[in-house]
Amino acid sequence: MSLTLYYHPLASYCHKVLVALYETGTVFEKRVVDLSNQADKSELQAIWPIGKFPVIRDDAGRRDLPESTIIIEYVDRFFPGARPLIPIDWANALEVRLWDRFFDNYLQGPMQQIVGDRIRGANGDMSNERATLQTAYRMIDRQVVSKTWVAGQEFSMADCAAAPALFYASTVQPFPDELGHLRAYFDRLADRPSIQRVLDEAKPYFSLYPFADCIPQRFL
Repeated sequence: MSLTLYYHPLASYCHKVLVALYETGTVFEKRVVDLSNQADKSELQAIWPIGKFPVIRDDAGRRDLPESTIIIEYVDRFFPGARPLIPIDWANALEVRLWDRFFDNYLQGPMQQIVGDRIRGANGDMSNERATLQTAYRMIDRQVVSKTWVAGQEFSMADCAAAPALFYASTVQPFPDELGHLRAYFDRLADRPSIQRVLDEAKPYFSLYPFADCIPQRFL
C-alpha cells in the first residue's frame, strides 16, 4: 500500500485529512499515533521532527508530507477522486484556499486555545478567542446564504476544513440561534457520508475530549 497516514482519530486536523481521503476514495493505511507513548512519538518525529500529526507517507512517491492542507493538495493532485477538491479554475481555487485558511486560523486556532486552557486547568481569560469564534460564525453565515458549500456549489477542500472546525468549535462556543444559514450548512456537512464516517470512527475516543459533555447527542 503506497500511502500511510499517521494520525489520531480524535484530532481535528486529522479529521480534515480523513474527510478528503474518504471523499477521493483513496486507499491508505492507518497508523494511529499515541503521543503519550514514547515509541509512537519517536516514530512520528523520525518522519516529521516537529512531532505533530497528521503526516502522510507515500512510499511509491518517496515523500513524507505534514500539514493537513498540504496533504489534501497532494492527494487531490496524485490520488484524485471523481471531482477535484481544489478547482482547476484559478479564481475558484483561490476561494477554496481562502476558506481553508479561514477555518484553520479563525476557528481551529481559537478553539484549540480554549480546549488547551481547560486541559491545563488554567481558567484563563478566553474572551478574545470566543469573540473571534463569534465573528467567524457570522462571516460563515453570510458566506453560505446562497451556497450549498462554503466556497461554491461543489464540495471542496474548504469544506473538509470546515467540518472538524465547526464540529469542535460548536462544543466550546455554541452557534448563535439567529445564524440559521450557518446551522443549515453545518447540518449539510454532518449529513455528508465521509464526515459521518470520520465522526463514527472518533466516537470511541470522545470521552478523552475535555468538552465531551458538550457534544450533541446526535453524534454520540
